Amino acid sequence: MRKWWPLAAISLGTFMLLVDVTIVTVALPDMAKDLDTTLADLEWVVDVYALALAALLLGVGSSADRIGRRKVYLGGLIVFTAASLVCAIAPNAEVLIAARAVQGLGAAGMFGTTIALLGMHYGGRERGVAFAVWGATNAVAAAAGPVVGGLLTEYLDWRWIFFVNLPVCLIAVLMTVRVVREAKSPGRQRADVLGTLTFTVASGALTFALIHAHSDGWGVPLTLGMFVLAVVALALFLVVESRHEHPILDLSLFRRPTFTGIMLSGLILQGAAFAYLLFESLWMQTVLGYGPVKAGLCILPMCGAAFLVSTLAGKFGPFPARTSMGGGLALIGLGSALQAMLDAGSSAGTLLAGLVVSGMGVGLVTPSLAAAALASVPPERGGMAGGAVNTFRQLGFALGIAVFGAIFQSRIESVLRDDGQVPHAHETAVALSGGQAQSVISGSSAGAREGMEHLVREAFASGLNLMLWVAAALGAVASVIAFLMVRLPSGGAGGRVAQTGGGAPAREARADATT
Repeated sequence: MRKWWPLAAISLGTFMLLVDVTIVTVALPDMAKDLDTTLADLEWVVDVYALALAALLLGVGSSADRIGRRKVYLGGLIVFTAASLVCAIAPNAEVLIAARAVQGLGAAGMFGTTIALLGMHYGGRERGVAFAVWGATNAVAAAAGPVVGGLLTEYLDWRWIFFVNLPVCLIAVLMTVRVVREAKSPGRQRADVLGTLTFTVASGALTFALIHAHSDGWGVPLTLGMFVLAVVALALFLVVESRHEHPILDLSLFRRPTFTGIMLSGLILQGAAFAYLLFESLWMQTVLGYGPVKAGLCILPMCGAAFLVSTLAGKFGPFPARTSMGGGLALIGLGSALQAMLDAGSSAGTLLAGLVVSGMGVGLVTPSLAAAALASVPPERGGMAGGAVNTFRQLGFALGIAVFGAIFQSRIESVLRDDGQVPHAHETAVALSGGQAQSVISGSSAGAREGMEHLVREAFASGLNLMLWVAAALGAVASVIAFLMVRLPSGGAGGRVAQTGGGAPAREARADATT
């Protein structure tokens, strides 16, 4: 059993950092009341964490190869723990958002090294088992966040969603010190500081522009300026990476269809599977009147399906990477489509079948995605590969929230305008998407209140349906990408791929990855 202790330590830290991506979704209404702010402002509580995590993962993964993977993982865990404490005692929204950004920084140190650490500790069939367990942890953590957040918020206080991190992280620190080995690439490598900086600015500016656009408009100077900044920073990033001796992202790898397919699949996965949960939770709590626990428990079927399928995939696999990835993404798309059947009279039960199917897809694709990324690069670049695939995943989540938010609010505004009974459709749409549905309804005259409630339900249902159809289309596109582009040896995340710790099998896997 001692051989599995590193897996336990790494999975425990991974579980905490991924739970914190979605744990706040059902707590936002309580946070808004306690901190005297709006849900629209608190969208940043969710997005800034995912954004910091995504923006810094590339640099962290590459740096870990150079200065030590365990050292970076431990440093990230300690920063994450300290930032969790600040989040728990935050006196206002500004402090909370800033602390969430620092928490994302710590999470990047952890998440950017987990794949490489697992690849270093396990080989052969044991690697397949390790990635299956780690993949199940990923799937369950992301889906379980709203459930855990709902329980803690309703029965204790929203601040406990951060307090609970402290003892768990302390255990993870002690376990990591005792059972996880250190490793780094031989030789001295010059840090790619400019690459890290330009990528961080590009991803941050793009996400900010998308969020700002759906609240203040696409044509305002700040929105346009941020889009321009994102394009310029991305162009600089590409130039820097093409010239750096040890880039945080080796652009030549994108000449390989397999590597490109893996990155695109990771980008779409997180957005298509999880970004809409924030808006479904908003609908359940502010329109249907559910409490945090009930709203969180409505997501539980997704969590259970993800865990079950990921466990079964680990037991009966490994399967070819493109089969598990392509099939899983197709299920995610189908699950989103099954949820897109809401109307003004719908309850959360309408989402059940779709959430289960989406959870099955998440459980199937997550383990194979990580193992395929590790198999697609030389062993000494394992940190870069792990950081890259996790970067694309979390960037997909951050961008997904921003894009879905714009779609959701725009559709609500369209329904209000078509009805013709709301004089200020844009302002009302902003209020509704900001969690003020009951205020909008109660602000109507007594005779119009029933009609306004029906209109609000209809607008929310229409907005969610459009967003879910977009998620379904993204899942379908990603599935096609995986089936057409991912070419790894038979066995997918296992078999010959699972031996990519060095030697002839590793060279075979990398050669196949170029075809």
